[in-house]
Amino acid sequence: MESVDSFTQDSIFGDTFTPVPVPTKSRTSLRAPDPLPSNLPEFRVIRSSRRKRSVSAYRQNGIIEIHIPDRLSRRDEYALIPEMIANVLNREAKSRSSDEELWQMAWELLATLLPDFHERPTSISWRAMRERWGSCTTSDGTIRISLRLNGAPEYVTRYVLFHELIHLRIPGHGADFEEYLARCADKDRAEAFLEGYEAGLAAIPEQINP
Repeated sequence: MESVDSFTQDSIFGDTFTPVPVPTKSRTSLRAPDPLPSNLPEFRVIRSSRRKRSVSAYRQNGIIEIHIPDRLSRRDEYALIPEMIANVLNREAKSRSSDEELWQMAWELLATLLPDFHERPTSISWRAMRERWGSCTTSDGTIRISLRLNGAPEYVTRYVLFHELIHLRIPGHGADFEEYLARCADKDRAEAFLEGYEAGLAAIPEQINP
């Protein structure tokens, strides 16, 4: 039986954290827990009566989930949260691609799928974007890809980047844009992935601050 704990705190995809032992109970666990740092990323704690001796953490739909035994004291829970979040963030940092890798991907897409394009981006970078997957300023050739996709399957990132590369020539989403977009063989698969991700975020219950 699992339950979402009564507090969460206010960012692509899960990497399961290797379970670590739960701290043994001590007299200090009876004291009030120390306050959590104010700069932690969005997370939620899920208690489970089936979980006996380990905790784990991973990112699910953009939120870090920390799974702990139901018997764990609130003090020990608070002590574990920053450590578990740090492990998730460190693991994600190692797996993230860089801006340079976006550049390399863009040149490959231009060469293979847009060989008739003379337009070229002036900059491509990862950006914190919660409302869109990517954006392109046609006037100056600046492309930004949402950090939420950093760590997503490569075909998804390639599709979003390809979408933005087309905007170097075509600002809108009319028939001419769709004709270019259809050149991407992974179009339907990538769009299904993105729709599923958005649906998962919408299904997350409203958060309750401690």
